[in-house]
Amino acid sequence: MSHVHLTIGDITTAQVDAIVNAANSALLAGGGVCGAIHRAAGPALQQACNRVKEVDGVRCPTGEARITTAGNLPARYVIHAVGPRYGIDPQPHALLASAYHHSYTLALEHGCRSVAVPAISCGIFGYPLDEAARIAITTSLEPAFSDLEITFYLFDREIYDAFEAALPN
Repeated sequence: MSHVHLTIGDITTAQVDAIVNAANSALLAGGGVCGAIHRAAGPALQQACNRVKEVDGVRCPTGEARITTAGNLPARYVIHAVGPRYGIDPQPHALLASAYHHSYTLALEHGCRSVAVPAISCGIFGYPLDEAARIAITTSLEPAFSDLEITFYLFDREIYDAFEAALPN
């Protein structure tokens, strides 16, 4: 049985060890998934983000991830992954794969066994769904992450269908 699952639903209600946030490099509450996660977590999440060391306004470079406590969310942690802005950041394929890779590595390093993951970079960052889904699924299926139960919480049927098409038969 696969350790990668898909669902259409609200990531903020996921009963998992860690919720991955599609974050911005400043780790500030934004719109979309990031805004929903921050609203559900309450002010404690932004306070935790503010404690992450900042270098020239960047708390998390594109293609990397940082982990914080989860505030009022049912998860123990929030892993803030910064995906590329499609058509702006160079080598978006490598950066998107790296954001997922860093997220899963952090989850394992912190003893997590289950993670809820959004479609990173597919909202305001403009990543084409089919390509983003292939990268997300391919990275999630790497043998190094086989001990994680990974559930993609997807916003709607269009995104779900793209991710489902990327799953191997």
